[in-house]
Amino acid sequence: MPDPFQDVDAAGEEFISSFADSMDERQSDPTMELIVASYLSKLTFPEDSLTVEVGCGAGAVTRRVAERANPARVIGFEPSHGFVKEAKARVTGHGNVTFEVADGASLPLKDESVDNLIMHTVLTHVEDPTPLLIEASRVLKTGGVLVVCDADFSKASLGNFPYDPLDACAKIFVREFVTDPHAVAKLQKLVSDAGFNVEDFSFQSRSVLDNDQMLPWVVETGKVLMERGEISQELHDGLVSEYRRRARNGTLYGYQVFATLIGRRG
Repeated sequence: MPDPFQDVDAAGEEFISSFADSMDERQSDPTMELIVASYLSKLTFPEDSLTVEVGCGAGAVTRRVAERANPARVIGFEPSHGFVKEAKARVTGHGNVTFEVADGASLPLKDESVDNLIMHTVLTHVEDPTPLLIEASRVLKTGGVLVVCDADFSKASLGNFPYDPLDACAKIFVREFVTDPHAVAKLQKLVSDAGFNVEDFSFQSRSVLDNDQMLPWVVETGKVLMERGEISQELHDGLVSEYRRRARNGTLYGYQVFATLIGRRG
């Protein structure tokens, strides 16, 4: 099936609510907080500056940006009306942030009007990242900073042993819910070709050992397979139970790698 993150609203309210919660939970993970704090520490936020997040989802990262940038303005743009509704409902205590519905390839912003632009887990879910990067170059000021942070989904795993059924779920999740699992390998050239000077390209491993932060990889995969008639409800329930059993007894091993690229508009 096509990556549902390409058209979130078509996936329905249950999907939107579930993944809004999942994004909040993922961002609360200490490793993810470290990743975001690290790239935010490389940005500057003068009071009259504007920082934009493209593809902000339900705003988990945007809220961190707003806290760091305060009182400077922050806008989260997201093509999904459902996610924008969730983002507005979840933001509290941040008067410097707004959320708007917009396509990342066609932002309602003037040329050279943005100081920092962030794309957090976006480019792995688009067929062609180039239009988004060209648009980022258009709206960023000369010397403005682009941050691209994404998972290398080609390295993701839930496996404890060969042919682990949970790892099979992880592989199917990547196939069904990610457009380009290898996007990270292409980032430096894509960003350079869009007119940016790459200043930093770094990686951070993330493990999921005792929580539900990769449980959607099992739950949503199971739903897809059940809809196709490929597995039963009993097998789906068994896979979910196995994930939770491992999380309880210390044998869960989820693994991901996140890449962060910092580029500057020349």
